[in-house]
Amino acid sequence: MITAILLAAGKSRRIPSENKLIKIFKGKPLINHILKSLIKSKVNKIVIVLGYDHIKIKKLLLKSKKITLTINKNYKNGISSSIKSGLKKITRKNRGFMITHSDMPFIKLSHINKIYVSLLKKNNLVHAMKYKNIIGNPIGFNISVLDRFKKIKGDIGAKYMVKRLKKDTNFINVTSNKIFKDFDLKKDFN
Repeated sequence: MITAILLAAGKSRRIPSENKLIKIFKGKPLINHILKSLIKSKVNKIVIVLGYDHIKIKKLLLKSKKITLTINKNYKNGISSSIKSGLKKITRKNRGFMITHSDMPFIKLSHINKIYVSLLKKNNLVHAMKYKNIIGNPIGFNISVLDRFKKIKGDIGAKYMVKRLKKDTNFINVTSNKIFKDFDLKKDFN
């Protein structure tokens, strides 16, 4: 079993007075772009980590039997607190897990499935997409890496683990870095 953790707890600080995850992009809330790909993908379970504006976001989410919600009450403590919150929903029965950001609408079903297949077929600790020298999300991890995430703090995320475990990473080459684009500013929605 492979579980995807969708991080959606942040405060969207760079877009004042709006939550970017509920802002409309190409006809639907930003979060639902990646969520749709996750639902259609081969991943067995999706843990959505909510925090800031969790009631508003929950109302807009696509529905699926794959989805489990969890609330990170400590979301102000940085991305590491959201990762830890999501990891609490993962059991050792999982072969691995994937950490995914909810503000990245260009990640497609095929990208998610490549990481899924890599997690199942290869014994590497980390499975990451790469364009030239750029490493991007989502990133997959073998279940044996789970305990290493308990030590992270603040705004340290999945890329930190890739740097630490680079020698045991299966890099999946992609043809464009567009998929790594995250939406942080109002102009990103144009």
